Amino acid sequence: MLGPSQTKSAQVDAGRERRLWQHICVLGLGYVGLPTAAVLASKGCHVTGVDVDSKRVAIINGGGTPITEPDLSSMVQDAVASGRLKAQTEVAPADAFIIAVPTPLKGDQEPDLRHLRAAATEVARVLVPNNLVVLESTSPVGTTEAFCDWLAVARPDLSFPHRVGAASDIRVAYSPERVLPGAIVGELVENDRIIGGITPECGEAARSLYQQFVHGECSVTKATTAELVKLTENAHRDVNIAFANEISLVCDEHGVDPWELIELANRHPRVSVLQPGPGVGGHCIAVDPWFLVHSAPGLTHVIQTARQVNDRRPAWVVDQVLAACHGIARPDIACLGLAYKADVGDLRESPAIEIVKKLCTRMAGRVFVVEPHIEDLPVQLAGERIELVDLDEALEAATITVLLTDHREFLEIDPDRLRGKRVVDTRGAWRGF
Repeated sequence: MLGPSQTKSAQVDAGRERRLWQHICVLGLGYVGLPTAAVLASKGCHVTGVDVDSKRVAIINGGGTPITEPDLSSMVQDAVASGRLKAQTEVAPADAFIIAVPTPLKGDQEPDLRHLRAAATEVARVLVPNNLVVLESTSPVGTTEAFCDWLAVARPDLSFPHRVGAASDIRVAYSPERVLPGAIVGELVENDRIIGGITPECGEAARSLYQQFVHGECSVTKATTAELVKLTENAHRDVNIAFANEISLVCDEHGVDPWELIELANRHPRVSVLQPGPGVGGHCIAVDPWFLVHSAPGLTHVIQTARQVNDRRPAWVVDQVLAACHGIARPDIACLGLAYKADVGDLRESPAIEIVKKLCTRMAGRVFVVEPHIEDLPVQLAGERIELVDLDEALEAATITVLLTDHREFLEIDPDRLRGKRVVDTRGAWRGF
């Protein structure tokens, strides 16, 4: 039985975990951080958004959005106008901190955690007892505890949960995002949330934060489980995409339409094959499986093979285009789409960029790119023989038309405009043309 002083302490702790978090500091104002900051502000929280890019900060403070996402622009504009959201380049004191900085790969496919380390250094400077720190950045297993240790080294005057447990001054947890570009604002609110605490108390504190804006279920587990859940979700998608892409190679070998084959196979009540494409893009599915491989290289043979299958896919598409160009001395190629998925302008890890770049090195003719969701070519394509043009100009000038992204505009092309042309359709969208 708890004594009077212990009972009072337990009640205080329980109250702390159920508290309302009024001032939130969000580090990283990209595809996850900015929508999260805007949603929190729309729920009445005072939010300080932090980003190292001063231009991005200026755009947000002017009521604008540096990324294109449905419903985000008006939400940011309203939040800034109300005074509930402001952006800056320096971390500010707050009740809770959400870390949504990039976690890219190094050249050897190892996780690069330098942005997280920098975030830990900045957050540590302003921490006070009863603060909550939540990592949202997709991370290798064990990163949340490592982050906790970085904070502890920087602030020996405070206690942290990986060392003292429930009695810690600071709560630390991990809650990965699960949102789809093109629907981020809605999914932030509606999707279920996985919350992993360094301790159960940390998990409950983070749950109370997310329950201020999440309508979905908030499930609390330990931090390592939450980290592994996120990686498992994305590796599962990657493996299934690799299967579809490999089946399409077999179909090509035997002169079979892969999309017809998959449509027929999926008539089986327990089969659901995904669609093949030009490769895997986006910052999650193309990257996160390597975090799993890094943590257990001897136990992840299927995941490693899937990554290799999907990474080879752009080169295979280039070979298909070269085959379509046979007999033409200087073919002009129209590449439709640079984004990694339909109807968004997200170019992160997009296989289309790699395909366009490789075509420039292997073809003598002009390369036209149509991407209705961007205004300028990405830096990866700077200096290449590439022209960013509108759809009409590309279809008029091109000898070869290559569909790389199934944007709505491309699916609505009049079939007559493609008849008689050489076409490479990586999405199976023009099969009836």
